[in-house]
Amino acid sequence: MDALAVTLEGPERLALKQLELCAPEASDVLVETAYSGISGGTEKLLWSGEMPAFPGMGYPLVPGYESVGRVIDAGSDAQNRIGDWVFVPGANCYKEARGLFGGTSQRLIVPSQRALPVSESLGDSGVLIALAATALHAINGGAAPELIIGHGVLGRLLARLTIATGAPAPTVWETQASRRDGAQGYTVVAPDQDQRTDYASIYDASGDADLIDALIRRLAKGGEITLAGFYSKRLGFDFAPAFMAEARLRIAAEWQPQDLAQTSALIEAGTLNLSGLVSDRQPAESAATAYPRAFGDPDCLKMILDWRGCA
Repeated sequence: MDALAVTLEGPERLALKQLELCAPEASDVLVETAYSGISGGTEKLLWSGEMPAFPGMGYPLVPGYESVGRVIDAGSDAQNRIGDWVFVPGANCYKEARGLFGGTSQRLIVPSQRALPVSESLGDSGVLIALAATALHAINGGAAPELIIGHGVLGRLLARLTIATGAPAPTVWETQASRRDGAQGYTVVAPDQDQRTDYASIYDASGDADLIDALIRRLAKGGEITLAGFYSKRLGFDFAPAFMAEARLRIAAEWQPQDLAQTSALIEAGTLNLSGLVSDRQPAESAATAYPRAFGDPDCLKMILDWRGCA
């Protein structure tokens, strides 16, 4: 079986081509992808060639870990999944390309347990559910944020989830004026408009490794900085200011199944909404122009590829 897939042949070298899929096993499902999202964090680093070394890293590879679609076939042990609308957090089902992430493809073969049921009513916003679960995983691991750095999709989800989980509304810093719109119950300001220096909990969603010293200066004594972004540069900071603040640093990694279940429950209850986060939609055949726009246009908050019209 073949599937049309986005492949990165090398830094800034993208192709859309038919790839042969591996044979499914008894517990696997075949998903017909409807939508996939382009990540402005890890995928941008893959695109630029700045991604730190990971097991399975190399080119050519199929990027992406934010896909939603329908199970259209299944192995003998997973026949009950046929017809399910699911989220797929990546796949490794290609004979001719690496599947380090592997979700940006017309069809995906994955173990049944990796095809996670989600509400079809979310439409293309369903691709955001894992990023929302990642944001919730960060919040669940420590104190809720009082200050969030960056008003991209992750920063917005962190802010919305802070409120959805009952914590006070945070302040969000954003350096780009065009990205300060879209707040839902919280305040977004330029960093120089905020003089506060007693934040107990700061979350960085920018991925900027050069910000730590500036953030330490904004901490209350014993405060914590949570690194919620993904960093290509080596992190460092001046010790003396961190020592005087008794600063703490925490790293938040990817979501766990319980985070996804909690996120789904918040969405179903109407406490968390994903509206206004998808800014751009392109047919999958336009991937060659969609990827540079997703990474280079500050007005592009989230780019979605639509696979429904692919032959």
